[in-house]
Amino acid sequence: MRICSLYSGSSGNSIFVASDSAKVLIDAGLPGKNIEAALKEINEDPHTIDGIFITHEHSDHIKGVGVMSRKYDIPIYANEATWNSMLPSIGKIKEHNIKIIERRSVTPIKDMEIICFNIPHDAIAPMGYTLQSKGKKISVATDLGTFTEEVKYNIKDSDVILLESNHDVQMLKFGPYPYPLKRRVLSEIGHLSNEACGAALVDIHDESKPRRIILGHLSNTNNYPELAYQTVLNILNENKINVESDMILHMADRKGPSSYLEL
Repeated sequence: MRICSLYSGSSGNSIFVASDSAKVLIDAGLPGKNIEAALKEINEDPHTIDGIFITHEHSDHIKGVGVMSRKYDIPIYANEATWNSMLPSIGKIKEHNIKIIERRSVTPIKDMEIICFNIPHDAIAPMGYTLQSKGKKISVATDLGTFTEEVKYNIKDSDVILLESNHDVQMLKFGPYPYPLKRRVLSEIGHLSNEACGAALVDIHDESKPRRIILGHLSNTNNYPELAYQTVLNILNENKINVESDMILHMADRKGPSSYLEL
């Protein structure tokens, strides 16, 4: 399997995941031309994408999904509540490309299975995804205010995990956001801080299961890539987790493809 974060952050998110036979996107939260350019940069043809799986209806996750579906005849997968919420924003979609999936369901595409699970975020029915093929697993969990037992169960044994490391708490508290927005981000249905991300990784640590971690969905206002990386690294070191073998950290770039990993 392969994974590449095409874009990650509050300005837009899209993640490419492939098995031997299947190719999918998790979200398409930038204009279609940006997603096309990112796919071209990693030598992938948009015509070969088998589906776009939507986590939730916020614009930084769906902005380009309608354009991509219409231009390349790509099916869009989302739960019914998310479909109803995002339809007014994405334009007309061909009937055969409207794929409604149940929450906590498994969707087979060629040699890949896509498992969805609930996440705590202030959207209508947000989900994370675990994608598996031939014994390999990749999980994507961003936009979650709390690392719940359900999230933990679904990602704990994955080979690669893209996990949110959204903000530094002190930067957020003393930063320029208005108070209601600060409360939203810090709430149980907001976003994971760097510290919470590190604690979550400690919680799922298993010496018998080496894995790669991609830190993603960083705030442009309340975080820095170096700060997120160092904060999580410090927490892992404090808990005697070997960051050269047990948990190898990578960063997802907000501006373009990054962390291209093959299993």
